[in-house]
Amino acid sequence: MIETPVEVRIGALELAKPLLLWINDGLMAVFFLLVGLEIKREVRRGHLAAWDQAALPVVAAVGGMSIPALVYWAVNRDSPATLAGWAIPAATDIAFALGILSLLGSRVPVALKIFLLALAIADDLGAIVIIALFYTANLSALSLVLAAVAIVALVVMNLAGVVRVGAYAIVGTVLWVCVLKSGVHATLAGVAIGLAIPLDDRRGGSPLEHLEETLHPWVAFGIMPAFAFANAGVTLGDVTWTAIFAPVPLGIALGLFLGKQIGVFGFAYAAVRLGLCRLPEGVGWIHVYGVALLAGIGFTMSLFIGTLAFADPAQAVGVRIGVLGGSILSAIAGYLVLRATLKPAA
Repeated sequence: MIETPVEVRIGALELAKPLLLWINDGLMAVFFLLVGLEIKREVRRGHLAAWDQAALPVVAAVGGMSIPALVYWAVNRDSPATLAGWAIPAATDIAFALGILSLLGSRVPVALKIFLLALAIADDLGAIVIIALFYTANLSALSLVLAAVAIVALVVMNLAGVVRVGAYAIVGTVLWVCVLKSGVHATLAGVAIGLAIPLDDRRGGSPLEHLEETLHPWVAFGIMPAFAFANAGVTLGDVTWTAIFAPVPLGIALGLFLGKQIGVFGFAYAAVRLGLCRLPEGVGWIHVYGVALLAGIGFTMSLFIGTLAFADPAQAVGVRIGVLGGSILSAIAGYLVLRATLKPAA
């Protein structure tokens, strides 16, 4: 079913892809649009707006991206064909990580939720940069020029005070098509559109926050399940001990479970000890460690980067096994650590 060809043609313009790629290139562009909206809101007037608030999660995110990549490289260093997957364990799935944290209810301090949210958003920003720099190929100069024109149009609309989301959607669709044809991954168009949406209008409203609230249920209950259904399936016949301990799944699983907790906790600890930032009020090191474990839930973002890293379908099963294994271990361990250390609300 996911290989069903779907074609859209307008005159000489033709977009013909299997259903799977429409999900990965089209629906995921909407997911990244939401990510772009969240990043802009947090940077402008959220938890990343002031350096004293952003320092710890940003530093922790750097560790949470670099150490998992090094772990993957260490496992796959003798296999050049699989080194392209180094960024797969560098990602954190915001929705699933926050979902596990929410299971602990009122015992979770607000500051700890904010830390995890800011960490995951900074991590997403890093993933966007990685995709733009390392997972592009066969660039089309004409399409890139047209994409640049569309981005300039979005910026001009923002500066001119255009607040109608429909206008941004029209130009954004043109941008998406140009980016799709350029060789740069089309989902990055979603980020650009999200960053262009105005945060405030003259009447005191917020087009950005309104669009964010509108998209959240569609992304959470539609796009993410559709992506997971299309990309995360592993039949029991594919799961053998040899498959589990192959370099790709082993590197991903260890990167998510070990690399994330070492990177996030280690960089955060070093930053505080060096006086670069401080722990949030009411949050202890054991709580930071629990969040570092939850950061190893890669799922949606890791699976997505896996589709970019390996065009060979033969690697798909290994990517799924590694992402699911590392994410499940991280979720269980993080939940147990936080449940054991967070006191119930009085």
